[in-house]
Amino acid sequence: MLILSFFILQTAHSQDAAFPRLEPDPKARQFFSPGGHYSWSELAEISLWASGDSANSSLERIHSLAQSLKNSNELPSSDREKAEFILTFLHSNILKTYSLYQTRVDTIFTNGRFNCVSSAVLYMILCDSLGINTSGVVTKDHALVIAHIDRENIDVETTNRFGFDPGNRREFHDQFGRTGFTYVPARNYRDRQTISKIELVSLILNNRISELERQNRFAEAVPLAIDRAVLLLGSRLSGAPQTAENTLFEDPRKSLTDRLLNYGAWLLRSNREEEGLRWAAAASQAYPDENRWQEFIFAAANNRIARFIRDNRTPEARNFLENQKNLLSQVNYTHLDSVLTDAELLRNANQIRTSDEGDSVITAIEKARTEGKMNERRANELIIFSVQKTAAALSSSPERNWREAIQYIEKSIAVTGSSRELEQALRNYRGNLAADYHNRFAAEWNSRNYDEAEKILNDGLLEFPNDRQLLSNKDIVSRRHSRQQ
Repeated sequence: MLILSFFILQTAHSQDAAFPRLEPDPKARQFFSPGGHYSWSELAEISLWASGDSANSSLERIHSLAQSLKNSNELPSSDREKAEFILTFLHSNILKTYSLYQTRVDTIFTNGRFNCVSSAVLYMILCDSLGINTSGVVTKDHALVIAHIDRENIDVETTNRFGFDPGNRREFHDQFGRTGFTYVPARNYRDRQTISKIELVSLILNNRISELERQNRFAEAVPLAIDRAVLLLGSRLSGAPQTAENTLFEDPRKSLTDRLLNYGAWLLRSNREEEGLRWAAAASQAYPDENRWQEFIFAAANNRIARFIRDNRTPEARNFLENQKNLLSQVNYTHLDSVLTDAELLRNANQIRTSDEGDSVITAIEKARTEGKMNERRANELIIFSVQKTAAALSSSPERNWREAIQYIEKSIAVTGSSRELEQALRNYRGNLAADYHNRFAAEWNSRNYDEAEKILNDGLLEFPNDRQLLSNKDIVSRRHSRQQ
């Protein structure tokens, strides 16, 4: 099976020693052919390198197989029969067990296990060794081979010993000489794409990459993606990747960027945003893709700033943002600056203890609004909050200075305008002050200091003539005067 994986949910910097390598394997450059022309022996060597067989210990086995086929007394004379014979030969002698993820050619010789890619590559190499021209085919989740014989393009399903030209019924003889027929139905692929020989070989790397990412081994996947891109494109990695929706063979440049970003995303999921940004600085310089890297850099910076804010460490968040300014686009820097400015102002508002501090925070909010760092609605919210915090701080002293809180709110309304929240706060504080008059009146009245109690009551009624509690107190005083007359 062809394993497909998509894990996606920007001064010079030196690469962190713990990061995956960003330089391609020298062999990737060596193997790249601008014209895409390779001998079967070169394809054999490249397939083993792509499989991770650094010693090429299986190369002799492939050469030996090719020689055995060439010297076989049973080898038919026609190319069509030769192509079918090779498939039968492989399944009789080499290919033993289908294994979904076994994409390496060298492993075939170790235990006989194979999948569609490893078997297709080996089959293609052996066909080429006998002069039979082939191409690869990729579908959404599968790979096969086309044999180009006598102006006919013949599909070969290499995972099946009877997979040559599927859909045709053919005669076979078993080991006891008995004759029978076999039929492998042709698979009706809705989408398929013909690819070159080297592109078919590169699917070995592609599958190894996908398997590593499936195991969350993103760091190990990066070098393979670099090697694959260089193998297919050489130094032509800076061009824009193909974006056609019907391209089943993904552009190596896009695939490489995906792997680079997947590793970066893994760092972010581990709350290692600083490392992610260093990785972006190094990798984006080597393999640029401005829009996608900028998206990642913004996400990394935003995540780290969010954690700083959550931990109430806004000064450190500010230092962090300024240190990333050269990496961020102006638009993204401005956005994060606005987010952080909001957090800083909210933090300062929460720390208001005096009217001067309240005035300072409100001035800063208005400045942020004027500079475009905060929209009108959010600025108004923070101003209201700051006024409320200031009033609360003024009234929280042991003396419960409700009057200062009232005066501060009234002054703010006069300057910045009224709001439902501030009007309600004003009513509450006025109610508290009226209640304070009542409590003082009651204390003096209960102590039989009637003249002082009446003085307090009259002061309260002068300020709050319609307060129900004070009017009730007035009735009490009136009844006493009536009894005295």
